[in-house]
Amino acid sequence: MEIILLQATIYLGAAVIAVPLAARFGLGSVLGYLLAGIAIGPVTGLVGAETKDLQHIAEFGVVMMLFLIGLELEPRALWNMRQRLLGLGGMQVGLTMLAITAGAIFLGYDTGTSVAIGMIFALSSTAIVLQTLSEKGLVQTSGGRSTFSVLLAQDIAVIPMLALLPLLAAPALMSLAPDGSVVRAADAYDDSEYATLSLVEGLSGWGVTLVTLGAVIAVILTGIFLTRPIFRYIHHARLREMYTALALLMVVSIAVLMQMVGLSPALGTFLAGVVLANSEFRHELESDLEPFKGLLLGLFFITVGAGIDFNLLFGDPAKIIGLAIAVMVIKGIILFGLATVFRLHKKDRWLFTLGLAQAGEFGFVLISFSLAQGVLTDALGSLLLLVIALSMLITPLLFIVYEVLTRRMVDEADAEHDEVDEQGTVIIAGIGRFGQIVNRLVRSAGFDTVVVDNNLATVQMMRKFGFRGFFGDPTRPDLLNAAGLEDARVLVVAIDDKRNAVKLVRYARKARPDLHIIARARDRVHVHELYDAGADDIVREMFDSSLRAGRYALENLGLTDFEAAEVEQAFYQHDRAALRELTELWKPGVPVSDLPEYVARARELNTSLEMELAARQQANERKKDD
Repeated sequence: MEIILLQATIYLGAAVIAVPLAARFGLGSVLGYLLAGIAIGPVTGLVGAETKDLQHIAEFGVVMMLFLIGLELEPRALWNMRQRLLGLGGMQVGLTMLAITAGAIFLGYDTGTSVAIGMIFALSSTAIVLQTLSEKGLVQTSGGRSTFSVLLAQDIAVIPMLALLPLLAAPALMSLAPDGSVVRAADAYDDSEYATLSLVEGLSGWGVTLVTLGAVIAVILTGIFLTRPIFRYIHHARLREMYTALALLMVVSIAVLMQMVGLSPALGTFLAGVVLANSEFRHELESDLEPFKGLLLGLFFITVGAGIDFNLLFGDPAKIIGLAIAVMVIKGIILFGLATVFRLHKKDRWLFTLGLAQAGEFGFVLISFSLAQGVLTDALGSLLLLVIALSMLITPLLFIVYEVLTRRMVDEADAEHDEVDEQGTVIIAGIGRFGQIVNRLVRSAGFDTVVVDNNLATVQMMRKFGFRGFFGDPTRPDLLNAAGLEDARVLVVAIDDKRNAVKLVRYARKARPDLHIIARARDRVHVHELYDAGADDIVREMFDSSLRAGRYALENLGLTDFEAAEVEQAFYQHDRAALRELTELWKPGVPVSDLPEYVARARELNTSLEMELAARQQANERKKDD
């Protein structure tokens, strides 16, 4: 027990120290976990042989992650991905296998070993890529969706790969038993410790197919017909931990069933997540499993870092680093070519290429299976494991390269920016949820508006509903002038990007000192930035709706409609006045938490507000008593 607690302390302590540091320097959590693993493994030797056993447990985080991703995808959305899934994903796996197999043959390996190496390196890291995409908010971009489609196709491809590997065993790694049967070198070891139950062992091809299909259908039918009764049963216990236990039971049981029929556990749980995507329990399942997924994924990344064999690396660093870079370059060339063929835009093309260029955790599975089947020698297996680990270690750095590239890159959209041939009294920059309401309200009052947005899909949707809009970057001076900036009376800045919003306000104020500028702010700090840039009216996007929700809460806590509205109005006036006062103490580029005067005055104003509202409440109660 003491050893287990000590190991837990080491792993958790390394994560708590390294990950916040990596995030602070903009390196992302994944690189932080990998560096933590290197620190406690190869560098200090605090952990050792148990790393591989822990990695098998930690890989369950990938299974949970795919279940949660499935919950976000409705079946119709998955069907809409079929072209990317089969075309883009299938071609990536096939072409990468061919290219790396050819490279391995060129290096002198036999055909069977080369095909196995091609299969191992055709896969990418689901864990690292999806975690990084989620952190950086790139999952819903075109490049992010294409990347996810390829990762899902790779998970599906693991199944036929596992079926094909035993046929590739090298004759040198095989011998004849006394009864004349073939014995692989790996069979000489007693692997009963790792034996697993199987529902398909000894069955004919048709039998395996029927049992596998039956397992998949069972998962789907259970999700459709049994989930509600089970959740109702659990609900009667009125114990929060029972929901967590049920969520874990669902994922674990599906993973076990998939393993018993020879399918990928990650693929099975993803399918179950898609089935439950439309259920009312979706958010409950997400909240219950999210902490486990994060911890297990973090543990997985730590074990990858701790498992890097630096002795082998330093024995021939040029060869091993060269192999890792060669694999990533070959994959990158293929990925970039496919992205071009499938017409991904420039930013998405680079995200797709740099995000999938590494080898992945399923490569560890294929290497272990290949060693057991006698397809690879132990020395080659160790070399391939190190190449995979190095490529995974490099991947977070590639995402940083992507961010640097996109800052300097103009996206080459298929459609060119529109030529703005209208001018209006009101210019609205940005036509998302906020800008649409402003546009409809102003036009309904009889005033002309010119709407500009750099999201082509949004502009096209507006046109379908009869609203005129122009596709283009509203921060471009020439486009603003074409929209009538010189004669407009009002400019509404409703774009999502905080930095671009400040940039637009500052330019418009410089060009037209008399223009009335209304700007949407994301938070209080953004309010200060927009005010400093020259905005006249600043609207916090969540402020008014939050006040309404608070007023409804007060009404249901016993206050009359008038009393609740009075508290709401008092809070509104006080908060706006406080924000104006705090703007004088704010300094550009300095976090507000690092401004002592700002913090002290904010606390004083908050105390003043509480006292004022308490006094109002007491006065209302005295009126009721009188």
